[in-house]
Amino acid sequence: MVRAALRLAAALVVVAGLFSAHVGTAATMSVAPGSPEAIASAQHGFDLSNMDPTCKPCDDFYRYANGGWLDRHPLDAQHSRLGRFTTLAEDNQAIVHGILDKDAAMHAAAGSPEQLTGDLYASCMDTAGRDRAGISPIVGDLAVIAKTNIGDLPATVAQLQNDGIPAFFTFGGGTDQRDSNSTIAQAGEGGLGMPERDYYFKTDAISANLRDLYAAHVKRSFVLAGDDDATAQSEATAAIGVEAALAKATRLATERRDPLRNYNKMPLAQFTSATPHFDWTAYFKDRGAPAFTSINTPAPNYFVQLDATLTATPIGDLRSYLRWRTIDRYEPSLTTAFGDEAFSWTGKALAGTTQPLDLWKRCATSVDQTVGQALGQEYVRVAFPPQARIRARELVHNVEAALRDDLQTLSWMSPDTRTQAIAKLDAIKDKIGYPDKWRDYKGLSLDRGAYASNLLRNARYEGARGIARIGKAVDHSEFSMTPPTVNARYSPTLNDILFPAGILQPPFFNPNADDAINYGGIGAIIGHEMTHGFDDSGRKYDGQGNLREWWTPADAAAYNARATCVEKQFDNFVAVKGENGQPDLHQTGKLVLGESIADLGGMTIAYRAFKKTPEGMSTTKIDGFTADQRFFLGYAQIWPENDTTQAARLRVTTDPHPLNNFRVLAPLSNTPAFAAAFQCKLGDPMVRSVAERCQIW
Repeated sequence: MVRAALRLAAALVVVAGLFSAHVGTAATMSVAPGSPEAIASAQHGFDLSNMDPTCKPCDDFYRYANGGWLDRHPLDAQHSRLGRFTTLAEDNQAIVHGILDKDAAMHAAAGSPEQLTGDLYASCMDTAGRDRAGISPIVGDLAVIAKTNIGDLPATVAQLQNDGIPAFFTFGGGTDQRDSNSTIAQAGEGGLGMPERDYYFKTDAISANLRDLYAAHVKRSFVLAGDDDATAQSEATAAIGVEAALAKATRLATERRDPLRNYNKMPLAQFTSATPHFDWTAYFKDRGAPAFTSINTPAPNYFVQLDATLTATPIGDLRSYLRWRTIDRYEPSLTTAFGDEAFSWTGKALAGTTQPLDLWKRCATSVDQTVGQALGQEYVRVAFPPQARIRARELVHNVEAALRDDLQTLSWMSPDTRTQAIAKLDAIKDKIGYPDKWRDYKGLSLDRGAYASNLLRNARYEGARGIARIGKAVDHSEFSMTPPTVNARYSPTLNDILFPAGILQPPFFNPNADDAINYGGIGAIIGHEMTHGFDDSGRKYDGQGNLREWWTPADAAAYNARATCVEKQFDNFVAVKGENGQPDLHQTGKLVLGESIADLGGMTIAYRAFKKTPEGMSTTKIDGFTADQRFFLGYAQIWPENDTTQAARLRVTTDPHPLNNFRVLAPLSNTPAFAAAFQCKLGDPMVRSVAERCQIW
């Protein structure tokens, strides 16, 4: 994906560089927002006031292109991250807000898209109703947990997971990585309350403080659920102890990126034998799973360790763990007090914000995440006209053509691999804006009662839908993102690229903008997703979406050497400067490798596609900038973002996407065409030597 889901980016050391060709244009870049110059510039998709004329492009292009925007968009109390993705998402939410207010007022026919969206939104906005309901939506699950003995554990876990509660492990239907038309049973790691396994074990002062904050949060949540102080402390200690045992068996985020290690399909009997103290037959029955004889798990050893944990842990501690998992899952949707407590951890401690987002924004997000295609039908009628879809599809085809040309001429790729690579590219399916057939939510019951009860019913509905897929053919037409989403994705098993209508908006895509801005913006995003099919993970899947080795050994070695170059560059980026004796926090190259390869490849391919357009071949300047300069400015200006230190730390630890400044500095410093466009020279911070330069495509 271009970036992580919005739910749940320091700089290079710079020295002066020559940019004599633009000394004369620097003064024209100091343009006030809303001025006639800015308005005229924005009409073709580019706002000069977003730039910083005091910074030289060959020193720090991220600041040069975005300094004005960054200065005008400081973080506020509600945002831990604020960038172009955020502002576009909020623009989309403003449209959605109007739709939801209308739907909530109309009391539409039961089962209609307007009824589902309107009633869910109304229940979310009804804070008085939430407070009256208290914890009643989850008392059934809590009561079952209170009576659970070790022999009851499979049935209890099944009930909780049916209710969307992440306990101990995950289970559902997923694509067979070596038979991409089939859906098989899959079971994996799960059930942690902190963002990543290492949060439980790191010994530095910041990590230790976060663990203390988490423990205090868990205790306070138990008090809100009815415990006295001593009982809450005991339950919190027990629950976190179980989580730590599970975390110890959980793989690192970098290990989970390898599709070959994630594929361990085995007979069901072999899987269940690793956990002899857990009755899988009873569990599968209570989950409503169809009969199946084989299962895949990305982490076989995790289940061996899980069995040991279940047998060694007192049942009282396991109950505390399950009780906490239940409270944690639904805490934000319960009473005002529970919501405030949830925010104290996810908002304040982890993200560094001091106020939650406005209630209507949180509720709009919830509707989108729950019944997003019901909402999306109305959104695209307002925000994505048919001609925009046609123009976006044209851009996709042009970028695909540029990648095809590149694959035909790569000097390091042999004919055998090249033939299969081109076949894979030609097989990529394009999903633009919204699905050709809208999803039917038949059987889903949402009303204006307790908000958490709506979420529980939806969890049961979606869970049953996912499990029912086991043993069935994969639906290759499914649109896996909601239309208002500001994101994009590539699926290796479907071999498709998907661009929701939500991201096909300014500043990423503007049908009225000139080609340089569109190819630098959405063109690079298109290239990014397309290149994921050939990143360090995606390249291991063929054109039919099957996990298999189709590269010659020599070509694979040549590719890996180029990928290692990218990995080492990112290992050297300092993401957060150390304070009070703490070491600097670096990007982890192996974690962000796939996204960084896609950034470099996507920008490179989009530039080549742009150079084939009339504007790309033109010598005409706009705003004093050449076509090439505007392309690179268009690319850089999709990435400005201000982050809290806490959010940056969280991203570096858990997110496979690099911080946003590196998404500009790394690709462009590896690109000779960029250096030529701004007359940067060897020795400038934005220019890497031939020996240091990374290039794949």
